Order: sequence, then C-alpha cells, then structure tokens
Amino acid sequence: MVSSRRHSPATPQKFAGNEWGALANLVPYLLEYRWRVALALLFLVTAKLANVGVPLVMKEVVDRLDSRSALLALPLALLAIYGALRFSTTLFAELRDVVFVRVAQRAMRRVALGVFRHLHSLSLRFHLDRQTGGMTRDIERGTRGIASLLSYMLFSIIPVLFEFALVALVLLGRFDWRFAAVTFGAVAVYIAFTVVVTEWRMEIRRRANDLDSKANTRAVDSLLNYETVKYFGNEEFEARRYDEQLMQYESAAVRTEASLGVLNIGQSFIIAGALTALMLLAAEGVVNRVLTLGDLVLVNGLLIQLYIPLNVLGMVYREIKQSLIDMDRMFRLMAEHREVEDKPGAADLADGAATVEFRAVDFHYETARPILHGVSFFIRAGQRVAVVGHSGSGKSTLARLLFRFYDATGGAILVNGMDIRDARQASVRAAIGIVPQDTVLFNDTVHYNIRYGRPEASEAEVVEAARAAHIHDFIESLPAGYQTMVGERGLKLSGGEKQRVAIARALLKNPRILIFDEATSALDSRSEQAIQAELDRIARGRTTLVIAHRLSTVMDADQILVLSHGRVVERGTHRELMIVRDGEYARMWALQQREAEAEAVLELAKAI
Repeated sequence: MVSSRRHSPATPQKFAGNEWGALANLVPYLLEYRWRVALALLFLVTAKLANVGVPLVMKEVVDRLDSRSALLALPLALLAIYGALRFSTTLFAELRDVVFVRVAQRAMRRVALGVFRHLHSLSLRFHLDRQTGGMTRDIERGTRGIASLLSYMLFSIIPVLFEFALVALVLLGRFDWRFAAVTFGAVAVYIAFTVVVTEWRMEIRRRANDLDSKANTRAVDSLLNYETVKYFGNEEFEARRYDEQLMQYESAAVRTEASLGVLNIGQSFIIAGALTALMLLAAEGVVNRVLTLGDLVLVNGLLIQLYIPLNVLGMVYREIKQSLIDMDRMFRLMAEHREVEDKPGAADLADGAATVEFRAVDFHYETARPILHGVSFFIRAGQRVAVVGHSGSGKSTLARLLFRFYDATGGAILVNGMDIRDARQASVRAAIGIVPQDTVLFNDTVHYNIRYGRPEASEAEVVEAARAAHIHDFIESLPAGYQTMVGERGLKLSGGEKQRVAIARALLKNPRILIFDEATSALDSRSEQAIQAELDRIARGRTTLVIAHRLSTVMDADQILVLSHGRVVERGTHRELMIVRDGEYARMWALQQREAEAEAVLELAKAI
C-alpha cells in the first residue's frame, strides 16, 4: 500500500521535523522515568539552595570577624556550615547526574533504535537515493543531541531560573531597589543579546554541519569503492575531491568560531558592566555605613554565583539550539514516509505450498519511465518458471515486486490467491528465499553470513546448507574455517564464493518460494554445472522463479517467459519456444550457442 502518511515506529510520538517541536517528543522519555527525574530535580534544588546559602553564611563570617563589631572570636560553627554548604553543592550536583544518566542514555537508545527500525522499513527507492556517510553522521549527531538537550534543559535552564529567583529574593529583601534593578536589567540585556547573536550563528553552524556531512559522505563513498579507485589510479583525484569538501568545512568552521568570539566578548562586557555597577553601589553603602563589609561580600558572592551560571546559560542556549539542529536532521529521516506498509489488520499468508500469480502488473520507478506493462503469468505450487530477456527488460523488477520492495502501480501480485498488499510484509518475505545477482555480504564471518538466513539455525544446519551449496570444502580449507572474516561487502571472497554463500544462506532459510536472480552468473562453467544440479535438486517441491541470462540453465523449466521492454512477448517450454520461427527466444538461443562455440574454440586454442 502506497501511503503519504508519516510514521516513526518505535518512538512515543511522531517527530515533527521542526527544531523546537522536537522538545515535545522528548517528554515521554522523561515520563518513563518520572521518579528518577523527580529525584534528580530534588537533588538539583538542594544543590542550588546550598549554593545560594554560601554567600549568606560568608557574610555572617565576615561581619563576626569585623573589628568594628567587637566580635573577635572565631566563628567555628559558621565556618563549618560554610564548608558543609560548599561540599553539598558538589555532592548533590553529582548525585543529580548519577540519577539522571539512565534517563538520558535510555532516550538516546530508544530514538537511535527507532531511527534504525524506521530506515529498515522504508522502501528500496529511499535507500537507492541515500548517501550513507552523511546519513550515519546525522544519526550520530542527532542521538548525541538528545542527551545534551535533556541534560541542558533540566540541569542548566531550570537551575539558573531557580537560582535567579533565590538571588532576586535576597537582593529585594536585604538591599534597596537599585540592586535588583541593575541585576534584572543586565540579565534582560544579556538574554536578548545571546538570543539574537545565537540565531545569527546558527545559520553558520547549519552550513558547517551540512558541509561536514558531505565530507563524510565523500570519504565513505570513496572507501566503499576502494577497488574502483585503484583500478583507475584515482587516489589523488579522490583526495582532491575530499579536500574540496574539507576546505569548505574549514571555512565554515572558522566562521563559526569567529562568531562564537563575538558572542563571548559581548556577554562578558554585559556581565562585567553589571558587576562593576553593583559593586559600586555596595561600596557606596559601606562607606555611608548603610551596609556592612559582610554585605559587600554577600553582594559580590551572590552576583558571581548568579552570573557564572548565567554565562553558562549563554553556552547552554547555543548548545540547545545546536542540539535541536542536529536532532532536526535526524528527525527528518524519521519523517520519511513508508512507501510500502502493511494495511490495518493485514493477515499472514496461508501455510503450505505456495502459488504465485502476476495479474496484469504494471510498474514504473518514475512516471516517465515505465518498466513493466501488463505482465501476467501463473506459477503452480512446486512449479519452476523462468524469465529470460535482454538486460533492462525488467526481469529483476519482478523479483523486487514479489518481495514487495515496491508495490505494483497497476494490476496485482497474488500468493496462494491472496494479494500481497493485503498480507503482512513479514509473512510474505518469510515465505521467499532469494539468491540475488549481486551478492553483498556483511563484514563478519562466513558462518555469520550463512546463518543470517535463519539466525536460530543449529551448527549442523549451517554446515548442511554449506554442503548443499558446494562451499563446505572450500570453507574448511581456510585457516579459520567458518570463522573466516569475509571483509567489507565480502570483498575477501571471489564472486563465485560469495554467490555460493548466498545460495547456502537462502537454503538455510528453507522458504516455500525460491527466487534465483541469475544465481550462477558469477560462476565458471564447471562450477555452474555443479551448482545448477544442486539448485535443481533443492528447487524440487518449491515454487521457483528463475531469472536468467544464460538460457542453458533454464532449459528444463516448466515454463519460460521471454520479457522484452517490460512485456511478455513469448511463453512456453524450451521445446515449444525453439520451434517458433523467428521467435525472440530462438534468436537468443542461437546467439548464445555461437558465443559458447567461440569460447570453446578459444579454450582449445589456449590448450594447444
């Protein structure tokens, strides 16, 4: 079913994809651990109360030691309280972090898992268009941004506001209105300046992020195509292209740091001006004997304790905005709609042997580029049907549609009489085993790659599948045997070895429907004959669709379909198609026979 709705599976809410809207999506993670959050907030409040209490106690200590007050005895109790408050500030701040860390880490885990699952649920069309390097960098930054955002919002914004309220109460209660007026005015100017400059900086930072992702995409793409780079001696060409991206990122990063300098200088100027004005007021009060020396220390201590976190607040606002930008890029991935999805109440395919029917199927990747036109055929349970045709005729598209990587744009595909659009995708794919033309393996062991067909399979079943695919002896000859690493995309194995691993993997899955998409194309003639005989054996009793280029491999198929420009132009057995005068199949057969004879002559000449 093609849908335009947006989804975000495994996440509490749908992500809107806008910066500040992301905050609402983090609330469920806080509610999940509400008691931890409440305890962390309690520790936070305790730490801030202790922090504000420090200058109050310090004032009393100074006043008790003032020679004018004639109290020259050492205030040991007050000094002990001072030390306890200093220690409590750090103690409860650390306890707060210890209690809250699980909340932040769980949020990162849940969102990262949600993105991962959602990406796997998107259609093949999305993954053909993706740029893996940039996408993984976006996910990495986005998940980090979640932990930063939760931490900053709860432990920087709220504490600063709370501490500001406490300081305001002390200033209004102990001093005249001018102290509060200067403090509030400076804070208002500071916040306004920070917001305005940070918004300006964010555009520069966005640009830097975009260039960083592009540079990473370039590097990953080049390394994945290492062999191609070497084939053409283009190491320096790739290095220059990569450096072009790095150079652009360097310029953006320099502009980002320069703009940060402007912000820091402006913030420091505002804070320094306010502190100077307040200290002048306090000093005037001491000179006029309206305030004590302890009051001067109290004002200085309160304002330093206020402006230090306020200075941090400027950094926090920058980081929150940056976290939101990073998360926004990741949430856009979550907002990608599923082109193919299960209908509400979709059922499983019926058990037992399977029939496959293509009923007047039309398909196009793009409207202007139709691929299939009214393709119809029926495969009875246990029957073997082959599809042949020239490259680009639409053969492999049939397999992609049956596997439901895409949905047909016209007509229907039925398994056991059920339209696969009405069935659960997991049920459809569980019934099908495929050996693709281009086999890509995980960068893991041979054992892992074979067992991937059925992760719960036993060791004996893995070995049996390898024997059936005629690769067991080769694996045993390797120094590490089944634990041999195959390398990135399986590049440590030859094309034929990779193909046989893919065959073993499909056999281990034990599906009801088998698809061989030119499964022996990477094998030499000798290996092809051995594997082909084995494929014939394992296909018995299973509904099989064979997509082939070499006609000699499908001569004994129950039915052969000849596809040309997306249409079935001929169908029948090998014998029936060969007697069609000037038929497409007969021409293809004659051409391949001449090519085979020419290869045989060359081989004979080499032997002589």
